[in-house]
Amino acid sequence: MPVKVAFFDVDGTLTTERVWRGVLEYYKQHGLRRFTAWAYWAYHMPLFLLYKAKLLSQSRFRVAWAAHLPWFLRGDSPETAQVVWDWVVTEYLANFWRAEGVARVRDHKKQGDLVVLVSAGPTPLTERIARELEADLAVGTQPAVRNGRYNGGVDGTVCLDEQKASLTRSTLAARQLEIDWAASSAYADGGTDLALLEMVGNPVAFFPDEHLKPIAVARGWKVVE
Repeated sequence: MPVKVAFFDVDGTLTTERVWRGVLEYYKQHGLRRFTAWAYWAYHMPLFLLYKAKLLSQSRFRVAWAAHLPWFLRGDSPETAQVVWDWVVTEYLANFWRAEGVARVRDHKKQGDLVVLVSAGPTPLTERIARELEADLAVGTQPAVRNGRYNGGVDGTVCLDEQKASLTRSTLAARQLEIDWAASSAYADGGTDLALLEMVGNPVAFFPDEHLKPIAVARGWKVVE
């Protein structure tokens, strides 16, 4: 029988803080990757200013931001990087879970729905968050691995905009799951989550930003604030 799914964005939906900040904070507190942090901020701060001035789209700004986060992993193996994901989830995010979002995850689990987290963040971090919240699957941006170590790049595309939908569909198809899209739900807060929300019959603009809220209202979607 077709499976009913509840899809959840992570940043702003399940957390009140951006998860990427936890990654940078790990390296800062442990005195690691200082040159990488300097280069990251030097590259992205001008883009952030252009975005705030409405001279750069949210999508272009966020795609670059997510694509370059694996810079911090360069040279690490997936096994040694696990300590980063554990720290972000158990230490950094401990005070930033959005209670309303976590409650929705638990409600859908009780109903027997498949719960899938979909994030622009690194796939291994999204998987670690999924384990923490007892979600079933995770879809994210896959850091590239060469010869057993991260090389600082991305394998494939950043999980944002239309890619949130296509990567999610391919992940479910690989598991040979037949989905009841009309009965499924999706929760997200940003304009770059639009394609994810459009996949299902029950889209929910969950604490939506200025980009998503007017679209959700115009389309008659449920809005939670």
